[in-house]
Amino acid sequence: MRASLSVSSSSSMLRDLPVLLVAVVWGSSFLAVQRVAEPRTAVAMLVLRFGLVLPLLGAVAWRSLRRLSRAEWLGGAALGLVLSGIFLLETYGAVHTSATNAGLIISLAMVLTPLGESALARTAPPRAFLAAAGLAVAGVALLTGDGGLRPPTLGDLLVLGAALVRSAYVLGTARTRAVRDTDTLAITWIQLTVATSVFAVVALSVGPSPWAVARSYGAGQWAWLLHLSLFCTLFAFFVQTWAVRESSPSRVSLLLGTEPLWAAVFGITIAGNRMGPLALLGGALVLVATEWGRRTAPTLERHEASEPVPESVPA
Repeated sequence: MRASLSVSSSSSMLRDLPVLLVAVVWGSSFLAVQRVAEPRTAVAMLVLRFGLVLPLLGAVAWRSLRRLSRAEWLGGAALGLVLSGIFLLETYGAVHTSATNAGLIISLAMVLTPLGESALARTAPPRAFLAAAGLAVAGVALLTGDGGLRPPTLGDLLVLGAALVRSAYVLGTARTRAVRDTDTLAITWIQLTVATSVFAVVALSVGPSPWAVARSYGAGQWAWLLHLSLFCTLFAFFVQTWAVRESSPSRVSLLLGTEPLWAAVFGITIAGNRMGPLALLGGALVLVATEWGRRTAPTLERHEASEPVPESVPA
């Protein structure tokens, strides 16, 4: 019995590691975006960031794409639309609010996802998991704001919308039957293609063209943009699509909720930011809460497995 539990625990940790790596690279994306974009060029940067990976990913996934059914194409396209909404809301929200409030509000997806998952399954989430998620949110509040917040603004509300849409995206990826068994590379390509198309349409009326922005970049900016494209986009969304089909959406969201912690780490080590005592305490709380939630999440998964899966929205 002990050997079985040990193997199960090791397998769980290996399954969680790629998701934690996604949180790390997403944490670095805050710094990367500062290096390559400003408010008026943010959407053009999104076109470049997503568009650069499409040829590479398409070449690898081409054979799988040719075998997809109409339902799989439509399901992937629907998820791509949701994905584009996340990035547009985050981008415009970040322009109109502080990093402190944005980091805290987007982390609310850690709580919103298990609540949404439980509502869809018509079950009550384990109290321990909710407590861990709440502790993580409290830690993010201290980490990103060093204990200080201000009244919500329009930007705060936009970021809150992004948190809601992020939860819907994770839940949708896990529950959309049309793409449940679809090749991960193929479904990732469809999502990124649709999202890039949305960004390109928006860029027509917002700021300079992607081509003008690309011509203005120096070698250093191109290096940061490639980091955003290859690691923060291609690697991240491939892993997330795989993880939510292999694990619990709630578990994935909690692990991704460490993103503000890694953002603080990159800010300190590269950008020279400083953290006060409350922020350091917040970082410790995020780590403790994530491990606590990771250990309690399997209870949620087993409980959900005994329930019938509700019908997903036709795709």
